[in-house]
Amino acid sequence: MTNDTSSSIATLGQRSGITYRPSPLMRVMLSLSGRLRVGRLTIRFPDGSGRVIPGSEPGPEAVLEIRRNRLARRFLFGGNLGFCEAYLDGDWASPDVEALFTYFLLNEDGIERAMNGPSWSRGLQRLLRGLHPNNRRGARRNIARHYDLGNDFYAAWLDPSLTYSAAIFAAADEDLPSAQRRKYALMAQRLDLRPGHRLLEIGCGWGGFARFAATEIGATVTAVTISREQYEFIKKSIYESALSDRINVILQDYRDVGGSFDRIASIEMFEAVGEAYWPAFFATLRRRLVPGGRAAMQVITIADRYFDTYRAGADYIQKYIFPGGMLPSPSALAGQVAAAGLRLDEMAGYGPDYARTLRLWNGRFQSAWPAIEPMGFDLRFKRMWEQYLAYCAAGFAAGTIDLQQLSLTRD
Repeated sequence: MTNDTSSSIATLGQRSGITYRPSPLMRVMLSLSGRLRVGRLTIRFPDGSGRVIPGSEPGPEAVLEIRRNRLARRFLFGGNLGFCEAYLDGDWASPDVEALFTYFLLNEDGIERAMNGPSWSRGLQRLLRGLHPNNRRGARRNIARHYDLGNDFYAAWLDPSLTYSAAIFAAADEDLPSAQRRKYALMAQRLDLRPGHRLLEIGCGWGGFARFAATEIGATVTAVTISREQYEFIKKSIYESALSDRINVILQDYRDVGGSFDRIASIEMFEAVGEAYWPAFFATLRRRLVPGGRAAMQVITIADRYFDTYRAGADYIQKYIFPGGMLPSPSALAGQVAAAGLRLDEMAGYGPDYARTLRLWNGRFQSAWPAIEPMGFDLRFKRMWEQYLAYCAAGFAAGTIDLQQLSLTRD
């Protein structure tokens, strides 16, 4: 089919007697289709008509179902964030949201300016992001907005260990609980964790790694969190498992932890630290590690080439899912490690494993929705979370973000 927007709209059929008439802004948005080179996009309009945009390079096949003309205004004035907000309000849909985001990310070179949004919009979002600082009070508030949605909510769709971080898979047919245990074992290996070691875990989630380190390795664990819901869950779990002599869970900010430790672990907590507090985080690692001590981290990173644009605004995840969050780039992360006087021994990537984890979570979330909805969550919340899971999976699939495991040493 031709890439001429007006002619393709005029000639395609309808499913109703009312012909869809794109607004002027919609025509502007559709005119960008000529810059899409990778994969194949099918656009469907409210009256059943549509068009197909075949790319000149192989790639994913995606479908965009336009429900309202205001989608164009929100995208052209708000970029990627505006497009995501339009999904929350039902302005567009897709039978495969992840495929659609992957398609756009792989075509980003052609529509980068539109996806970033106008500079005034990015500036406004940056100012709004400043309302969620990660000082001690702000960090507690930011974490509560995400992690204190209720333990029953997370238990409905996470695996039985309540592990809310990427699994590491060894086989195509491996189940999620086994892959999560492998991730824990790999973290312990990077730490060179041994029986009797004093381990500090910064951001302990629902206690999965703390239990692994105590029961499988024989370490003595101090686990810290600032989520009240997680703290209450772990305290109860530790008591019922008779692990109180091996695991001490503390409701405390990482900056206030005292004592010395042989090993420190942090699994996908660093993303919530905030760029202004990165030096404080790594200074804490150095202060709390004994000389020769080791730390291991699992961290989501954003590709170096996107970092400056990313940090200049606020994306969908920062606004709706993790207020106060900020992904480092690999270079920024390595720079912070060096500035703190720590040695970076290894950095290994596992992006495809996170994409697979997110797909499994999304499938479990969809299956569990009939049980989740009565907890007090509405359809907009459902859209917010399913888009979050698909949006992130697309980022890992396209390579704009990655998952890194790091091994650090205090000399």
